Amino acid sequence: MSGYVLVLNASYEFLNLSTVKRAIKLIFKGKAEVLELHPTKEIVSASRKVKAPSIIRMLYQIVRPFGGIPLTRKNIILRDRHQCQYCGKTGDTVDHIIPRSRGGKDSWENCVCACVRCNTRKNNRTPGEAKMALLRPPKKPRHIPWFIVKKDADAVGWDKYLYWNTDLD
Repeated sequence: MSGYVLVLNASYEFLNLSTVKRAIKLIFKGKAEVLELHPTKEIVSASRKVKAPSIIRMLYQIVRPFGGIPLTRKNIILRDRHQCQYCGKTGDTVDHIIPRSRGGKDSWENCVCACVRCNTRKNNRTPGEAKMALLRPPKKPRHIPWFIVKKDADAVGWDKYLYWNTDLD
C-alpha cells in the first residue's frame, strides 16, 4: 500500500496528505468517508480486492491552531526541500549550524537539512571550523508547503478539491 491520499476537512478544505494505510484506518473507524477511489491502485487481502481511496473527507471538523509553524525535523527538511544545505545533494538529517553542545539553540535560524555525509563531516564544529559553507542562510518560513505534488499517479482527481490544474507544468 504505497502512495498518498488527499485528506479533506469536513468543510472540504485541504487538511493534509495521508498514507493509504492511515486513510483506510480512518474510514473503518468511521472518522472519514471516501470521496474518490483511485482508478488503478488496489488493496488486496486474502478474501477480497478493492480500489484504494484517492480522496477522503473527515466526518467532523478539525480545527488547526494558528500558533505558527512548529519547529520539527519534518518541517525543516520540507523548508529546505530535502536538499543538503552544504553540498546540494539530497538530505534527510537535520544539522545544528552552531552545535547544541556549544550553546546552539533549536531554532529555524540554527537548523538546516543535511545529508549524512556532510552532517558527519561537520561533526561537532561550526561551518567555518569545518570549512563548509551554507548554500543559503536559514530563516523561519512564512508557510510550509504541506505537500509538494509531482505529476504522478497519486494526484488523480485532486485538482477539483485543491483548485489547481494538474495538466500545467
